[in-house]
Amino acid sequence: MDDLDENDENAVVQQRPFGAIAMGGALARPSWLSSPTLGRANRFLSTAAVSLMNPRRPLASLEKVKVRTLSVEQRTEEDIEGSHGSDGLLLGCPADEPEQPITEKSLLEIVDGIVMMYNLSVHQQLGKMVGVSDDVNEYAIALKDTEEKIAKCPKRRKDILEELIKSQKVFSEKLNHLSRRLAWINATIYSREKMLDIYWLLRVCIRTIEHGDRTESLFAFTPEFYLNVAMNSYSALKNYFSPVNSMEELPGYEETLTRLAAILAKHFADPRIVGTDIKDSLMQALASYVCYPHSLRAVERIPEEQRVAMMKNLLAPYEQRPWAQTNWILVRLWRGCGFGYRYTRLPHLLKTKPEDANLPSLQKPCPSTLLQRHMAELLQKDREMAASFLNSVLNQLNWAFSEFIGMIQEIQQAAERPERNFVDSRQLKVCATCFDLSVSLLRVLEMTVTLVPEIFLDWTRPSAELLLRRLAQLLNQVLNRVTAERNLFDRVVSLRLPGLESVDHYPILVAVTGILVRILVDSDSRGVERATAVLLADPCFQLRSIQYLLGETEISAHTATPPTTDRKHFSLQAYTDYISMEELAKVERLLTLLTEELKQVAATALPTSEEDLCPICYAHPISAVFRPCSHKSCKACINQHLMNNKDCFFCKATITGVDDYSKPGSS
Repeated sequence: MDDLDENDENAVVQQRPFGAIAMGGALARPSWLSSPTLGRANRFLSTAAVSLMNPRRPLASLEKVKVRTLSVEQRTEEDIEGSHGSDGLLLGCPADEPEQPITEKSLLEIVDGIVMMYNLSVHQQLGKMVGVSDDVNEYAIALKDTEEKIAKCPKRRKDILEELIKSQKVFSEKLNHLSRRLAWINATIYSREKMLDIYWLLRVCIRTIEHGDRTESLFAFTPEFYLNVAMNSYSALKNYFSPVNSMEELPGYEETLTRLAAILAKHFADPRIVGTDIKDSLMQALASYVCYPHSLRAVERIPEEQRVAMMKNLLAPYEQRPWAQTNWILVRLWRGCGFGYRYTRLPHLLKTKPEDANLPSLQKPCPSTLLQRHMAELLQKDREMAASFLNSVLNQLNWAFSEFIGMIQEIQQAAERPERNFVDSRQLKVCATCFDLSVSLLRVLEMTVTLVPEIFLDWTRPSAELLLRRLAQLLNQVLNRVTAERNLFDRVVSLRLPGLESVDHYPILVAVTGILVRILVDSDSRGVERATAVLLADPCFQLRSIQYLLGETEISAHTATPPTTDRKHFSLQAYTDYISMEELAKVERLLTLLTEELKQVAATALPTSEEDLCPICYAHPISAVFRPCSHKSCKACINQHLMNNKDCFFCKATITGVDDYSKPGSS
């Protein structure tokens, strides 16, 4: 401890309270408390330490602290900024107050104060300093742009040249000023010493949370700001100090990452944590954690029992809980394995202004086959959980895509009005969010059907046929909405409105294609037969939607001339940088299979009278009869109905069973 007399140091080590050791070892005063930018926080801690050192109960084993006491009038700027080194801790107390011993309780309260102060002010101050680096980049770009304009400016336009030279001078002076400031910040604020201080604080919080977790029910009383500081200090180490200082060079770096990963994996769904804000923060921290290769590997290093428990919590039904971040985590574990899902930025955005490369969404794909295996094992073993999870995903997909279609209808109507209209930016943002959610939900379905295809194709499972029919219905709905010629989706995409940059054909169509390829091409013969029959039986199926994927378009029978060729049609074949030749070959096999099967169905189909159709959907023949009331419908309707309701559609009698129904032969 820096503030102890050298003669007493050995004695103090022997008398150090156990609580101080549990909280991270020797409580050396962090040097960031002396930063000129944090003078106010330093004065706050100095004043608070006075009250903490006044004993409130009989003293236990003592530690001596050398204290310098100055009245307010005697303080100098050096005193306030703490530049006296080891001269002792500056306390704003009267000069005649005697030295007070410090107790174990007081040490823990001081640590609480340090952690709380970082949570309240220090982290925000560290984040503000990053803005200087952003300003330097902006002025550097502006200066370069101005110099290029000066080089291109005609000599006869002296007036323009003078203005450009003035701008160049302003940008240059501002850039020099900000560069000097940035150099000072890197040397003082984002220094190696400060980085070690933040790292010490991170380890203190981790050890405190781990200790609190072992107390079982008492963990509910752990201050939430310890969890906040653990997440924020890690974020600061990762984002603020590089590239001058790298977190990977810190001692015990990998072990610390693994311990923090274990905390996030266990506590994001911990019932002992009741605060909504802290739960959301833990979920967001875990979502960010799995985006980066080094932190994802830390998640894979935690004990297997904790990994399996984490995946089980992620696979809980989406209803009645925040599910968007959960879905995002699953998508990140899959990204890099899906059909055409190896991009960092969407192909149509490559020519636009690049976003911040440090954003989690722009990290290179780093899938986790280990966590995928845990997910597959859980869904295979627990059939009830698998059915609940997939039903919730399908429900959310139906909601998200329906909301998206409704919003783009409103946007299109506003764009077609003769008077000048402005679409609310918030509406555009919500519209883009619904589209992104639809794509991510489709990717989770692709992940599930790839890892555990029997959930949909093994009809010995009670819910498999129903899940497959619901999946086919939603896929056909998405394809029909997106691939129709000159449809609503096309018109809104062509507007290229600010805020809807992510809305495009590629992300949603490749996600749907990945699911279709998996169940219709990569499955065994029995699975392909079942999936094909269900897909073609859906009344919304259109072969034209599959042809659209390869750039093929049908010429309407009512149109005398073919469609104009000035409009560029979508085709997966145009994205060979993102889709392999093997994947394209599978899409061609998919189209061939469906074309042949559709011809056979058309040749063998018998006309169905209206009285033989299901009275609920009027799309499928009657195939099920209910007990005990003997009313009838198709299997798809009754199976979906029984998921939420046990009463008959017609007479409201309680259904005790469902039997297969076949129309009796005519006598």
